[in-house]
Amino acid sequence: MQRNRFKRRRGYVYRLAVAQVSVSFACLLAGFVAGGTGGALDALKGALVAIVPQGLFVLRAGILNPRLGALQGARRLLRAEMGKFGLTVALFTLLFVVVPPSNPAFFFSAYVAVVLTHWLGPWLLRRHRSTYRGN
Repeated sequence: MQRNRFKRRRGYVYRLAVAQVSVSFACLLAGFVAGGTGGALDALKGALVAIVPQGLFVLRAGILNPRLGALQGARRLLRAEMGKFGLTVALFTLLFVVVPPSNPAFFFSAYVAVVLTHWLGPWLLRRHRSTYRGN
């Protein structure tokens, strides 16, 4: 029973990653069409600022580790969320100081689109479920 739950969780995490990369690619194309190479680079920067902390969160939280206890998992989840927030702030700061985007609209649009993909993940990645109950 528990093994199936973690297989489903792993599948959900992988599907969410694919959805975020797909949204990033769509933002990159939209930025290229609307703003040329500069718009595409700004959209790529925004997507990376959203995806990199999310990847760190998944790795540090132990979401894919079936051997974590409840208390240990809660502690790791909290630490991973703090690390994700800190990395996001650091990436925003680093990006705007070292390589400021030429058009912040593309940057923030891509960032928000990738983050919203994460928030709407359960709705976007819902599997087709059977309604057969074996009666």
